[in-house]
Amino acid sequence: MPLSTQKNKFTVLDLTKFSMLGTIMFLSKIIMQWIPSIHLLAMFIAAFTLTYRIKALIPLYIYIFIDGIFAGFAMWWLPYLYIWAPLWGAVMLVSELKLPHDVQVVALMIVCGFHGLSFGTMYAPSQALMYGLSFKATIAWISFGLPFDIVHGIGDFFAASLVIPLCTLLKKIDNESKYTK
Repeated sequence: MPLSTQKNKFTVLDLTKFSMLGTIMFLSKIIMQWIPSIHLLAMFIAAFTLTYRIKALIPLYIYIFIDGIFAGFAMWWLPYLYIWAPLWGAVMLVSELKLPHDVQVVALMIVCGFHGLSFGTMYAPSQALMYGLSFKATIAWISFGLPFDIVHGIGDFFAASLVIPLCTLLKKIDNESKYTK
């Protein structure tokens, strides 16, 4: 299908909407910083992916860019360029399975929870490369962070119960905005 079709065309409304969604992701992270390892990012990524498919990468990378602007484009930031993409891909795969509603909700909760649980492990290769860690030191780094990853996974698991309601809201807003043009 050519990129010039209406379905794939980006409008000013799309760019504005995706910029706002990326900003909402960033603000939600800032608001929830007082709770270590708990945030709504996985929920937002899953909901945006179900709603906007490949275009969900736009608000995701806007969020990553904003996070870099405010917290600094330091070494910690580099893994963010790849660490959220597996979640996006897993949600894309779950959506292709055409699961019954209740099963899809549980599947999304498991996917988001697993992503949170494996966050430190996915982050570890960049730490090893940047700081010259041996395999043994990398495993120790992962082990030390495991309690935080467990909390992260549990938080993402429960936050993902809001994915389908958020998708419904996003689709409703999108449909209503088509009639206001």
